[in-house]
Amino acid sequence: MPGNSLRYRHQHLHLEDVSLYDLAQQYGTPFYVYSTAELRRTYQAMEDALSALPHLICFAVKANSHSAVIRSFAELGAGADVVSEGEIRRAIHAGVAPEKIVYSGVGKKPTEIRYALAQGILQFNVEAEREIEMISQSASELGLQANVALRVNPDVNAETHEKITTGRYEDKFGIHLPEVMPLVEKIHRLPNITFTGYSMHIGSQLTSLEPFREAFVRLRQLTQDTRKQGFAVTRLDLGGGLGVVYNPTGSLPPTIESYGDLVYEIFADLDVHLVFEPGRSLVANAGVLVTEVILIKQSGGYTYAVVDAAMNDLMRVALYDAYHDILPVQRPRSKGERHHYDIVGPVCESSDVFGRARILPPLSEGDLLVIDTAGAYGSSMSSQYNSRPLVAEVMVSGNDASLIRPRSSYEDLFALESIPEWLRVIA
Repeated sequence: MPGNSLRYRHQHLHLEDVSLYDLAQQYGTPFYVYSTAELRRTYQAMEDALSALPHLICFAVKANSHSAVIRSFAELGAGADVVSEGEIRRAIHAGVAPEKIVYSGVGKKPTEIRYALAQGILQFNVEAEREIEMISQSASELGLQANVALRVNPDVNAETHEKITTGRYEDKFGIHLPEVMPLVEKIHRLPNITFTGYSMHIGSQLTSLEPFREAFVRLRQLTQDTRKQGFAVTRLDLGGGLGVVYNPTGSLPPTIESYGDLVYEIFADLDVHLVFEPGRSLVANAGVLVTEVILIKQSGGYTYAVVDAAMNDLMRVALYDAYHDILPVQRPRSKGERHHYDIVGPVCESSDVFGRARILPPLSEGDLLVIDTAGAYGSSMSSQYNSRPLVAEVMVSGNDASLIRPRSSYEDLFALESIPEWLRVIA
């Protein structure tokens, strides 16, 4: 199994020392559940791999924006990588110090810039010339100083899924290398804005170190060229993107230790403070989605296990054709019979499928399944499509379990809606 904290004990799967069967009886299905131990383990592994260099790990809040998850990392000294005012507010609410917050994203509204400045965040990762002007203007009006890093587009193919590749020439992210130096010069001419260095992020779920190496080498050269022009570079944000294991039979991504060695090899002698923005690699293995089989349907030679989780609860499969391992909560007999199932949800979309032709023990109505490695981009991307309430979320630590978000009620679906007074019910 990919996750280090998910194990069969007695007759059922446990996350740490908590039975997922017991949680299902207590909270109903579907629900997400996260392992505190796994969150801490993955963060500490990255800290250890980077310990030889001055650095700050900023958890990418978009991967999982629950306050309890953010707090788990903040307690260990993490900062936050955010892409909206809402994420800044979440990070601060969860206990992240503002001076450890990095504000990324291609479109920051003036109101969001002013809020970030007022909080005293570490830096803005800037992606456009106009954004530089907006930050300078807002900082001047507030009488504050803004730290900015230029996000560069190194034109590197991350060799990952098309929709999560962010560092190619044609992608919307970052500033192309030939355009960087004029912007560095402009920053130094504008008031209330300080150039700190560069940032980059070439994509998510990378399974090879080679794209990292190519991008890092270009960033190193850019840093040296910038210093030769007389401009100081004190901080480099190297982004995130290290992959995790979704398919236990697939190829393994690079280890965090090998990634750390690569960073040391390229940047150790540059005398810069490094920032990292891991998201998926810190939270994916810590979370699972538990769902119940509603019915078994046989049609056209296919056997469908229809479950009560759906694509609105976990979008990754529909959005990215992603793979998630699917396991029965009940311990299977080691030599028992097996069948092929398409695991599908109840939403009225053909893309509402969690897995095709999965080999599982015989399934029946009421059986529980676990969709593994669901801690990243699961709950944070969920919606109320088909008027389905948001699912519950639970966090475990040892043999303790805490409900960290109750299941939404049906009343919650329309509690914030209003009907214009000119619309009347026709008897």
